[in-house]
Amino acid sequence: MAAGEFPSDQYAIESQVRFHGFDPETAIVEIGPREGEDWVRTEDIVATIEKEGVQTALVLYGGVNYFTGQFFDVKAITEAAHKTGAIAGFDMAHAAGNVILKLHDWGVDFAVWCSYKYLNSGPGGPSGVFVHERHGNNPDLIRFAGWWGHDESQRFLMRKGFVPMQGAAGWQLSNAQIFSFAAHKASLDIFVEAGMPALREKGERLSSYLQFLIRDLNQQGYNFHLLTPEDPEARGCQASIFMSENGQQLFDYLTENGVVADWREDNLSGSGGGVIRVAPVPLYNRYEDVYRFVELLKGNNA
Repeated sequence: MAAGEFPSDQYAIESQVRFHGFDPETAIVEIGPREGEDWVRTEDIVATIEKEGVQTALVLYGGVNYFTGQFFDVKAITEAAHKTGAIAGFDMAHAAGNVILKLHDWGVDFAVWCSYKYLNSGPGGPSGVFVHERHGNNPDLIRFAGWWGHDESQRFLMRKGFVPMQGAAGWQLSNAQIFSFAAHKASLDIFVEAGMPALREKGERLSSYLQFLIRDLNQQGYNFHLLTPEDPEARGCQASIFMSENGQQLFDYLTENGVVADWREDNLSGSGGGVIRVAPVPLYNRYEDVYRFVELLKGNNA
């Protein structure tokens, strides 16, 4: 898995490793950027998987890294995992609704995501799970079973013995939160109407425009370090701006001026700095919004 991955992923893997009787310190292999670099090279991920070989049980990556905005090569990572006999799983929390995903075609074994980020369902909204059909229709696959994943036609016979629903539905545990589903459906209807190809194209242009303006500021003597890859195909619409000093003050200044952003302490390098994360989202951000944001960066006195 990625070094410094979002804590919930770390907790899930640590607890699974302990459940199977292993020590997280020796059983979890983390892959980070090379020294002096901001994001992880695909070849380093593949090389590490190949090095660990057949002892690898699971490769778990975020589709888009929450800290840097890097969009990983899901297909290449999946292929490398499968060559060793490992399962390839992905946390798509920052990818769903942000980038175009072809999980089935890429051969991904499973993926999970929340819907309260780019999918706009609100706090506590429904989560999503993808299970490849080669697993989803395999009733003999060992799993932790729940009431709502049991075969609907037999559910109220109240008998022992779990018979899974086909597909990802067989991994459901409990009843869905219907009111949250209603809000989520309203958002998904808009996504269907707009279409992901059009949204992704606008998202790439918005983020490219943002990066262009920030680099232009740096040429004028400012020092805004972009952690996010320059290649549009290697990122979501997120931009992560590293601040070695006065980052919290700048974030507060932006908030006071109507910018909804996010502040993350840099807990990896120990630099004492942090990252301001912004995301020009194609459904409801304009090029003018990007321009005004950069004008705030230019004029701040933080």
